[in-house]
Amino acid sequence: MFFEYSLKTDAKIQKKHQLCKKTSSNYVFFGKNSLISINFCTFAAQNDYNMKFIAIIPARYASTRFPGKPLAVLGGKYVVQRVYEKAAEVIGEAYVATDDQRIYDAVRAFGGKAVMTSTEHKSGTDRIEEAVGKIGSCHDVIINIQGDEPFIHRSQIETICRCFDDESTQIATLGKPFGRTFADLQAIENPNSPKIVIDNNGYAMYFSRSVIPFVRGSERQQWPSEFPFLKHIGLYAYRRQVLHEITRLPQSTLEIAESLEQLRWLQNGYRIKVGITELETIGIDTPADLEAAEYRLKTTGADASCVGNKKIKK
Repeated sequence: MFFEYSLKTDAKIQKKHQLCKKTSSNYVFFGKNSLISINFCTFAAQNDYNMKFIAIIPARYASTRFPGKPLAVLGGKYVVQRVYEKAAEVIGEAYVATDDQRIYDAVRAFGGKAVMTSTEHKSGTDRIEEAVGKIGSCHDVIINIQGDEPFIHRSQIETICRCFDDESTQIATLGKPFGRTFADLQAIENPNSPKIVIDNNGYAMYFSRSVIPFVRGSERQQWPSEFPFLKHIGLYAYRRQVLHEITRLPQSTLEIAESLEQLRWLQNGYRIKVGITELETIGIDTPADLEAAEYRLKTTGADASCVGNKKIKK
């Protein structure tokens, strides 16, 4: 599955994406001045531009809250192994990029591909750029999948790949609609859940830890029902040359202010396409998160959705 959306403002409807093969259902969010419809469409395993994708999973051993979390065991497998297997299943080719020999050896031991990178990188994006150079990749698009996201869904990976059916896409990421009730306001106001505002063509206009936009003329308690707020999901993909360019940019003022790396790219004029997902990601940041993930795995069988689908063209 992948997700397509159009924005209707003042009775004007943006032209829908022509690459959608089949629409199975439709969700419509009504706001005070806008309407967003999200169509769930079947994913075509071979993209229309014959592009080649590769997934790179940055994984560090050092972590203040949970040292060694990529090698934490979840349901009998390493956390990073679960991420790797899902990425490889969907994309076909995947690598773990790490700065720690223990992670490198563990990945090779379970049959995965890994590449050693510098310990000096300040971001996963920088680590991925080095990894791609070492791999000698000739792929068109590089997908950045966090090594602590064992429950990433295949449809989220497929959605971000479909963003590149638009030839104007330089970088892609995901957004998930917040709930539309008063009870969802606390989640919207959480500064640890960055919000996205997008233009009529699905490109990010801004990311912020603040609640954006400000809904003028309405009580704050009514904001969720008045506007379809969008939560940022931190899965990224980049065209190869764009990845090379953005890792050479200095930090920007907006990035420093919000502590959001993607603002560096926006502030320098790069365009970020936002795919829409209805699924939440669950990261492993603490030992308590691991315990909760173990419980989820035992009670919901979270891996079942990843069976029986084709890979994207390597």
